[in-house]
Amino acid sequence: MASDDDDDYMNMTFGDEPKAVETSLQRRQRLKREGEIKGRVKSKAELAAEEREAREAALSKSMLEGAQAKKSKGLAMMAKMGFKGGALGSEENAENARLFEPIRPEMKDDRGGIGLDSDRKRKLRDAADSAEKKVKLDENEFRDRVRREREVARWESQVYAAMKVCERMDEERHSGSAVEGAGDVGGIAPAKKRTLSTRPLKSIPVVWRGLIRRREEGERDRRMRHDLQQTSTTRLPTYEDDQEDDDDKKAMGNTQVAYALVEDLDEEDPELDEFNALEADDRLRQLVAYLRKEHNYCFWCKFEYPDDTMEGCPGLTEEDHD
Repeated sequence: MASDDDDDYMNMTFGDEPKAVETSLQRRQRLKREGEIKGRVKSKAELAAEEREAREAALSKSMLEGAQAKKSKGLAMMAKMGFKGGALGSEENAENARLFEPIRPEMKDDRGGIGLDSDRKRKLRDAADSAEKKVKLDENEFRDRVRREREVARWESQVYAAMKVCERMDEERHSGSAVEGAGDVGGIAPAKKRTLSTRPLKSIPVVWRGLIRRREEGERDRRMRHDLQQTSTTRLPTYEDDQEDDDDKKAMGNTQVAYALVEDLDEEDPELDEFNALEADDRLRQLVAYLRKEHNYCFWCKFEYPDDTMEGCPGLTEEDHD
């Protein structure tokens, strides 16, 4: 058994742990880190945050208390005028007219002028008013516009169909072939493929002159592209048989069709431009009147009458034929 004089190692206490001595390398690294922190250039956001914190701290302090209040010349002048602290303003005024808190400054975050905010508010208010006006527009405006576009498209298709009828009937009259019988246009036997006109454009009535002009211009552009393609490609020499007649050439596809341009295709046509500038319904009305006057033909009835009285035709417009 151990004696009482033995040391109790469980209850032994040790002295303070000796402080670690900073080496030169550690000191150099510490000074380097501190220097980097002090020398780092703060960003604009950090500077603005520090400025905002300093401003709030200054505004939170009362200028009427503390050691600075005793040295303030402004407070000394206000005390001579009767100010004893508290709210500013006469006691005779209403409570809402007295200032219990100092007027806080409104800091500008941008570089705009003083009146820029009011101008922006005015623009926003005008934009809101215009948006309300657009909402208050007639709900049927969109439907009316769509209906108008559909009517114009339908009139344009009818104008094209009326031009085709005018061309067919004028060509039949010009060639001396009369239409045998009167009936629906769809029931007439199809004629031969219509060739390009070689007549001067100004000799064609203006109501369907635009149809021929567009056709001639399209054919001219097509022929120019074809000729350009033929000249740009390498062509092999072909065999020519002197004993080959026209039928053999036609059968072999060796015939060359010459295309003659209309004389006045490139000339200006003010009369046609004026006609094309009209609305679609006005052009259709003139085409219908031309067919009735020149050929006793009603575009709506699809019928050619024997005389100019056109007995049995309900009227001039499409509504009359409903």
